[in-house]
Amino acid sequence: MKRESNKPGGLIIVDKPSGFTSHDVVAKMRGMARTRRVGHAGTLDPMATGVLVLGLERATKLLGHLALTEKEYVGTIRLGQTTITDDAEGDITASKAAHGIAREDIDAGVAQLSGAIMQVPSKVSAIKIDGKRSYSRVRDGEDVEIPARPVTISSFVVHSAHEAEAEDGTPVTDLLVSVECSSGTYIRALARDLGAGLGVGGHLTALRRTRVGPYKLDRARTLEQLQAAVDDPEGGGLPIMPVGEAAEAAFTRWNVTEAQARLLLNGARIAMPRFEGDGPVAAFGPDGRFLALVENQGGKAKSLAVFAV
Repeated sequence: MKRESNKPGGLIIVDKPSGFTSHDVVAKMRGMARTRRVGHAGTLDPMATGVLVLGLERATKLLGHLALTEKEYVGTIRLGQTTITDDAEGDITASKAAHGIAREDIDAGVAQLSGAIMQVPSKVSAIKIDGKRSYSRVRDGEDVEIPARPVTISSFVVHSAHEAEAEDGTPVTDLLVSVECSSGTYIRALARDLGAGLGVGGHLTALRRTRVGPYKLDRARTLEQLQAAVDDPEGGGLPIMPVGEAAEAAFTRWNVTEAQARLLLNGARIAMPRFEGDGPVAAFGPDGRFLALVENQGGKAKSLAVFAV
């Protein structure tokens, strides 16, 4: 059996550039960090920029849980044009003049797409249908039907509306928006559905992710900045957030005794107090060492991932 690396690793918060896939960024980080063990917590479409959380070494075990946290975006929605991808990357499939739309109608449409809603993801997405990616089926000419799924839009705000003219001459209205939402939400689907509800069609023309859980843009670094840190012989190297710090920022902290720590690390399910919320809890030993990510099952702690070695 292949032994797990004892390298502690940690998180690196990247400000992803436009035109890069999340996998492209992972590949670059593997070269910078000189390790194959790199992953990301939630993808960003190539067009989008902003916060992409990468995990190195043992911190990759955090990523699946971090991907489930709330996210925050700013973007631009263009009313008046529909595209096959629901964003500016795809071909325009329909156009309709979208000048003179009343602000109250826009706000009413936004209200319909706020809170707990059922959302149909974009057809050109990585969602698997019968084992095959949806975007592959669309490229093969199939008429894809993706079932709606529940998402929560905590905040959907239109900050400004600007009338303009698209390249093909269509009168359009561009909306500057911000969105806070649950994991699994497609912002381009919000753009599509807002435009459809207003009867003019819509798609996303720009998107920037400003937060993933507790990790914001102020902690993010561009690929150029990260490469410069690696190349600087007098610098401190990559700005890696230690696993324990990353866990404490994202999850509720549970301080356990030495006896509890031994039991946890040996796989025992020990009594666990109730904490606010239903998410994972980060267990720390009396020496401050991050031990494990656990969840409460019937008052007992079930280990989701162990980090102490």
